Amino acid sequence: MSKKTKKTREFVPEILDIPEDEIWDYKIEGLAAPHINKPFKNATWKKIGFVIFMIFAILISMYFSVRVLLNTGKLVYENGELTQFSNNGAIKTFDIDYVATIEYNDSSLQLAGTESEDAKFTIQKDESQPITKIREYAFNCDGTLEVINIAATVTQIDERAFYSCWNLQCIYVDDNNPNYCDVDGVLYNKDMTEIICYPIDHDRYLRLQNGYAHLDENGNQVSDLVNNKGEELEEIWGVDSNEHKYDDAFYAEYNLKTRTYVIPSTVTKIGANCFNYANLTDVYLPEGLKEIDTLAFYDAGNIRNIYSYVAGAEPVLTTTYDTVETLQNVYYSLPEGLEKIGSDCFTKDRGLSYMYIPSSVKEIGHHAFWGTVYKEGKELCAVTEMNVGADEATFNNMNVGSQWLPKYDYLLFHKNVNVNYSAERMSVPE
Repeated sequence: MSKKTKKTREFVPEILDIPEDEIWDYKIEGLAAPHINKPFKNATWKKIGFVIFMIFAILISMYFSVRVLLNTGKLVYENGELTQFSNNGAIKTFDIDYVATIEYNDSSLQLAGTESEDAKFTIQKDESQPITKIREYAFNCDGTLEVINIAATVTQIDERAFYSCWNLQCIYVDDNNPNYCDVDGVLYNKDMTEIICYPIDHDRYLRLQNGYAHLDENGNQVSDLVNNKGEELEEIWGVDSNEHKYDDAFYAEYNLKTRTYVIPSTVTKIGANCFNYANLTDVYLPEGLKEIDTLAFYDAGNIRNIYSYVAGAEPVLTTTYDTVETLQNVYYSLPEGLEKIGSDCFTKDRGLSYMYIPSSVKEIGHHAFWGTVYKEGKELCAVTEMNVGADEATFNNMNVGSQWLPKYDYLLFHKNVNVNYSAERMSVPE
């Protein structure tokens, strides 16, 4: 039997005759050209996008991790000092008077993130241990608490104790407290020379007081503001016929009653973080104010006007809209006699359109007006120029922090606003 021999076909590759000067970019018909030593299309933007995505993801993860740690529903004290209050999602009113513990009828209510308004708990107090101090960030980032009552025993409150309490409407102080007081739920020191904390959600309280909301049978606040479809609006942000049925006059009155604040004429200092995130449109500062501290108006982005006023023979102690019409010698922007503007003081306040710094100012912190300008289309908006009362030589000898000016800074577009030295203050329109 003869053996069959398997025949194979030998593959002979085609030899390409490529000129030496085309070796790195020679293109074979039907195939893409080599990508050697060439950047890929949009590679830089893709990298930037990926980095931004990763940073955002990490920040979100950190935020929820912190929230889980904070919302334990426990109280932490050290030697009569309240160091941490963490809400279980049910406590809306809290008294700071004695060392206390929270006891739950259902252990599941201690889980972080619990939002039940029907949570059954009791707060047990040890009246032999009065609270004397509230430490910084003790109530940091609480999202449920609405009212805080401070007892007479509390003699020290850190200015940052109530930072980022998003739903906090009022802070009330016992009349017998030797160091602190409140004016309609806003925290001051006893002699009212310093305003310490304007609660972030104080305008919600004012909506109820001024007839823009009511309480239902369960004591919950219900808004009386509605859009064109009759749907409830929590608050009004502007006149928009597609959103609600209210006209300019209604909107102006609404802002006057709920988003306008008169700082008493006794005040010489606005404390750190005092008005951060506050939903205000108009603020009246007294002439005699000496210091606006760090982050005092940080991200209070709805503020449109900052006015100053001169008090008469009697001090101005009422802070409501009724007081505005009684004020005399009202003028735009920061008051004469002001000496210090703290770091990040007005950062992100994009509702402003005019700023004047009086010649009395001796110190401006870093980034004091950062982010108060933005770009819309091809135009810069908000604080597009800075008016300074002092001449340039005098101003340059002041203690001024880095990047204090408003600056538009996005990708490749960077622009500082102009400074008008020896400027005259703009008059208030009639």
